[in-house]
Amino acid sequence: MTRVFAIALGLCIGLVTAAQAEGRYKIGYGLTFTNDVIGDTKDRWRTGSVASSRVWADGWEGQAPTGFGDLLEFRFNAEIIQPESIGAPAPNDRPFAGALSFGLHTHFERAAVEYALGGDLVITGSQTGLGDFQDFLHGLVGATERGPATRQNQIGNEFRPSGVFEMGREFTLGAVRIRPFAEARLGIEDLVRAGADITIGSLTRDELMVREPVTGQRYRVVREDRPGTAFILGGDIAYVDDSEFLPARSGVNVTEDRTRLRGGVHWEGAKGGSLFYGVTWLSEEFDQQPESQVVGSVQFRLRF
Repeated sequence: MTRVFAIALGLCIGLVTAAQAEGRYKIGYGLTFTNDVIGDTKDRWRTGSVASSRVWADGWEGQAPTGFGDLLEFRFNAEIIQPESIGAPAPNDRPFAGALSFGLHTHFERAAVEYALGGDLVITGSQTGLGDFQDFLHGLVGATERGPATRQNQIGNEFRPSGVFEMGREFTLGAVRIRPFAEARLGIEDLVRAGADITIGSLTRDELMVREPVTGQRYRVVREDRPGTAFILGGDIAYVDDSEFLPARSGVNVTEDRTRLRGGVHWEGAKGGSLFYGVTWLSEEFDQQPESQVVGSVQFRLRF
């Protein structure tokens, strides 16, 4: 644990120092929570995650700059993945995994096409402390804690570099904005993905939104305050080549096609307080998974 915290602290200091160089200052911040308890209410598989972003640039004029590296995003993610039963998992269920990631990404726009590119260091295994944290929370509410088989078969301690690239372009059709996109991920999971996001309502194109990796929901990072309500729809399909969360030794087979369908509501009040709640349907990720699941995502801002 000490080693992980030292590495995390060093990464944070290094990334923040890099972001603040050349006159940049922090222009935005975003945080979103995802959990199946606020989705289908079942504690299983892609059970919980947190995504956080801090953005530095020398200003914001309603869209990402044209220069690569002019806008930098420090990204932090934490995720817990588990079998359907953590007390006594079935032999053909996926292994428990805790993952922390720290990364630096850049956003830029050229010829109306938006690009996001970056890399992350993903830390897995018991060294993250996420399994113990989950046991602590389950103990507080009287829920099932991890059994011996879950602990023994969890994803091991590793440090894995990963990268992600996304490109998309937005089209406006009256009150509806449609943004097709394509994405590639390499490292902890190797996949390519294509899909689209649809926005109807008060959210404007002048904001910077970042894609949450588990659900694909885009959360607000650089905001333009505008009271009102907006509805979000989206979906994508991926071809998955490999996943370190589903290693061959686990006895399960990675499902090559992976689909997500999502929807949500953004609300912002006159004083700047805001709330987003969304739900995402996730298709099966391994051949032995008996059914799909639904998870919920929340982002909020309080203003007094």
